[in-house]
Amino acid sequence: MTSERFFGLVAAAGAGERMGQAKPKQYLEVLGRPMLYHSVSALLADARIDTVFVVLAPTDDEFKRYAWGEFGERVAPLYCGGATRHDSVLNGLVAASSAIEPDDWILVHDAARPCLAPRELRRLLDTLAADEVGGILAVPVADTLKRADFAGRIQATEPREQLWQAQTPQMFRHGLLLEALGGTAKLSDEAGAVEALGLKPKLVQGSAANLKVTYAEDLQLAQSILRSREART
Repeated sequence: MTSERFFGLVAAAGAGERMGQAKPKQYLEVLGRPMLYHSVSALLADARIDTVFVVLAPTDDEFKRYAWGEFGERVAPLYCGGATRHDSVLNGLVAASSAIEPDDWILVHDAARPCLAPRELRRLLDTLAADEVGGILAVPVADTLKRADFAGRIQATEPREQLWQAQTPQMFRHGLLLEALGGTAKLSDEAGAVEALGLKPKLVQGSAANLKVTYAEDLQLAQSILRSREART
């Protein structure tokens, strides 16, 4: 495998019901722009990323309301999102196949992770570019983990050694990821599908700041992180 082309794919077809907002969470405002803008911009901050494909719901009418012209042709919307993340990513990979070779790298990123920093993205690209399998950004689990029973009582304390919290981007060759997602049950992330093929993706050190916005309070934290970065530049 000698391909050195890199593409982003942002899954942005979800409704974000847990946020309790009138519009999908990827369009909630963060520092004056939709959260999706920051997630896309974070990928395109590295010049090695050729194009970012944004997988949208077929009925999405928000994306076109925002200006994406600053990115030129490096942002490509795909209105083929499915009912689950698995479906959306798989549909996006298929839809982008005419522009991507099987050996090209795909970095799958969450629309709800607006705080990906350039140094973590650079570390991911540098670490995995010569890897045969690919891998993901992740952080070692820092908290004590408790397993609960159905009554909400502690059943056991789980050892946290060698446990990592998965993040995105998750970076794999297009052909491999297409095979993995097309041949497995619906899993919560791309790495799980690749693991189901008997392969072992690499863990690349990420940052706790690369949080996934799930609840309303996460939105405020994301804004604080991005505002702090702006103040340092």
